[in-house]
Amino acid sequence: MSTATEGQRTNRRKQIGLVSSRSGDKSVKVTVAYKTPHSLYHKVINRQTVLHVHDEKNETKVGDKVEVMETRPLSRLKRWRVVSVLLKGVTTDAVAISETDVAALVPTKITKA
Repeated sequence: MSTATEGQRTNRRKQIGLVSSRSGDKSVKVTVAYKTPHSLYHKVINRQTVLHVHDEKNETKVGDKVEVMETRPLSRLKRWRVVSVLLKGVTTDAVAISETDVAALVPTKITKA
């Protein structure tokens, strides 16, 4: 039985991370990086956690910075869902250009820039 009354939600954990992989139609992997001190040597260690996240609107791409929220189990591994996209990543859409386009942009001794 839930302790929350109708129309009220319990506080859910939120994390901010980078989309590291898209697998399937509405599934993404989000990598959350954090730093923690070593127990014996007290050196700061970079660690990361990979979260399996549900992306219902299919709006994220690899490299996007997203905010995710904890939710009920949606599959065997997915326990998080995308709340919002905070920062769009750089697109990797390659556009082929010809040699004449490159030659027009690069100044040479014959053409004056």
